[in-house]
Amino acid sequence: MASAGGAGAAPHIRPAGVDFHEGNAGPPAGPRLDFTNLGLVAAMNHAEVPVHRRPRIAVLATGDELVPPGATPGPDQIIASNGYAITALIEAVGGEAIDLGIVRDDLDATIAAIRAAFDLGVEVLVTIGGASVGDRDHVHAALAAAGVEFGFWKLAMRPGKPLMFGRRGAARVVGLPGNPSSALVCSLLFLAPLVRALSGVPDPRPRQETVALGRAVAANDARQDYMRAHLVVDGEGRLTAVPADQQDSSLLTRFAATDGLLVRPPHAPPAEAGEPCRFIRFP
Repeated sequence: MASAGGAGAAPHIRPAGVDFHEGNAGPPAGPRLDFTNLGLVAAMNHAEVPVHRRPRIAVLATGDELVPPGATPGPDQIIASNGYAITALIEAVGGEAIDLGIVRDDLDATIAAIRAAFDLGVEVLVTIGGASVGDRDHVHAALAAAGVEFGFWKLAMRPGKPLMFGRRGAARVVGLPGNPSSALVCSLLFLAPLVRALSGVPDPRPRQETVALGRAVAANDARQDYMRAHLVVDGEGRLTAVPADQQDSSLLTRFAATDGLLVRPPHAPPAEAGEPCRFIRFP
C-alpha cells in the first residue's frame, strides 16, 4: 500500500502524526464513548479517561387499574404500558432505568414505595399516573409526605398538563401524567433532557428544526401544543410535518406511527399547508 504522506514520502510507510499529533487532547467532552471513539482513545494511549456515570432513574407506576402484560385485565383495568416505554427511553438517552413496578392507589402504600425508591440512592425518581386532583390521585400528597419540595405542578401544555417536578436533597422527581401520549411527550421534553444533562451532555435540550406544515391547522388556545406528526417529502421536495388525524392523549397507535412533535405556540393563529413550523424528532 502506498503511503498516505505527501510527495517524497517513503513508499509503504505512513509518517508519524498523520492521524493525530503528540499533545492532541483526543475526543471532545460530551459524546458517549462508543465504537466510533473508543478505538481513538486507546490508540492515543489513554489507559483511563474521566467519564460521567450513567444516572440511575427509578420508575414507579401507580394505579389500581393497571395490570402487567400477559395478565387478564378486569372490566375496570388496562394493561400497563407506560413503564416499558419510559424505561426504554431512559436507556436510549444514556440512563440506567430501575423499574419499580406498580403501586396501588393507596396513600400509605404510595408513600412507602416513594421512600423505598429514594433509599436506593437514585438520581431521579419518575412516577407515572396519579398526578391530577381526583380522589384516588395520591402521588402529589405522597411525594410531599416523603419530603419532596416542588418546583412546579401543572404546565400550560398539551398533552401533559399535570406534570410535576421537585427535589428531595440531591434527587430529582419527575411526576408524569398517566395517559400514554401525555407521559411520553413529557418524557421527551423534560425527562430525556434531564437524563442527558446528568450524563454530561453539554446541550441536553430537544433539538428543534424548521419544516413545512403538511396540512392546515386550526388556531391554538392558551396551552402550547405538541401535536404528534409524521414527516413526508411533498411534491416540491420539501420536508413537511403532517399532524396525526387524532391527537387524544390516550392513543398509542398514533404515537407509534409518527416521527415527532409539531410545536404550536400558545394563541398561534390558523396556519396553512406549506407555512414553516417547529418540529422535534423522536430520538
